[in-house]
Amino acid sequence: MSKLAIETIGLRKKFGNQVVLDGIDMQVPAGTIYALLGPNGAGKTTLIHILSTLYDQDDGIVKIAGYDLATDKDMVRQSISLTGQFAAVDEVLTGEENLRMLCRLSGLTAAESRSRTEELLRHFDLAAAAKKRVKTYSGGMRRRLDIAISLVVKRPILFLDEPTTGLDTISRRSLWQIILQLKEQGITVFLTTQYLEEADQLADIITVIDSGRVVATGTAKSLKSSIGGEVIEIRNEKDEIVRTAATSGTLLDMNQALNELTQSLSPTMRVSIRKPSMDDVFIALTSQEMERAPS
Repeated sequence: MSKLAIETIGLRKKFGNQVVLDGIDMQVPAGTIYALLGPNGAGKTTLIHILSTLYDQDDGIVKIAGYDLATDKDMVRQSISLTGQFAAVDEVLTGEENLRMLCRLSGLTAAESRSRTEELLRHFDLAAAAKKRVKTYSGGMRRRLDIAISLVVKRPILFLDEPTTGLDTISRRSLWQIILQLKEQGITVFLTTQYLEEADQLADIITVIDSGRVVATGTAKSLKSSIGGEVIEIRNEKDEIVRTAATSGTLLDMNQALNELTQSLSPTMRVSIRKPSMDDVFIALTSQEMERAPS
């Protein structure tokens, strides 16, 4: 596979008169976890649908695993797996039956299907529930089964569209470990997420898009440092944040920010100083807040 698992140059897409993607340039190194962030309506799902061959682009170049999406779509499809936002499993069947069925549909022999199913059940910690109907599974178990199904045939690139939305904290962190293990196996993981902490914890590279355009790309550390060295927060008596400002961290800058922030405020309000978070980055880049993960 190419050193770049995914590359887009000037990618554009519109539906009717609405421009959804407006010149997306992106490079995803092979073997990395790459996170795509953006507010609702930013174009995240449309982008992942184009990269996974579900939509055609209107303009621009898209290369997946070194193959041009416009001319080598079949080769692209042989290089990718996709797990969408909703679990695509048969609730009437057991977890084992779901996996075996997909193995056979993917062209594996009966013996190969049995072996691959057992391997995936072990890897995704579903062996104990293998004989149970999927309708009895928890949300986290269903999500693990859904990802396992997408990996029935080993592909070098995996697309995960909001893989942990709606899951509790324990289930989310369990999936995080699985995603990190996939990276260790050399799989490129391209994920969209509603949760900033998820991108911060998992991603080697993060791209933020807004209104169909890339507004920033970098590591979590570089993106956070780009907005300042320290964040000042002013809290009221109820411990609610009433004002905030990012600063360079120098004494001069912090004094100036404090003077501006505390104008017309009660002297009993409290001041706290912290390092920038991905929330600060997102708000600075998009003027919107992302959803917070459940705790």
